[in-house]
Amino acid sequence: MASTKAYLSFVLDQLNTLKDISYRPMMGEYILYYQGKIIGGIYDNRFLVKPTPAAKAMMPHASRELPYEGAQEMLFIHNLDDRDFLAELLNTMANELPAPKKRKTRYTHF
Repeated sequence: MASTKAYLSFVLDQLNTLKDISYRPMMGEYILYYQGKIIGGIYDNRFLVKPTPAAKAMMPHASRELPYEGAQEMLFIHNLDDRDFLAELLNTMANELPAPKKRKTRYTHF
């Protein structure tokens, strides 16, 4: 089941206190970025984040779920109502995630 744009809009609205949130559609789902780093995504209308040490510490009882068949487990954020918690979570996670890799530009000479 693909995620809805309405659910994406709801999650983005809950994260609106943060600057530099972006997303990219990916095969009916949405990859979420914070400060240019992939923090998680929306899969089947579920907001899942990477299981960084900070995320696991801040959400010790969060269920671990697969975003799609064959993927690694991620943490499911059940409570999206606490905007302060979400901001703290993403800020803490961003400090643990690697900087985005620079994309190599390919030039073709004819």
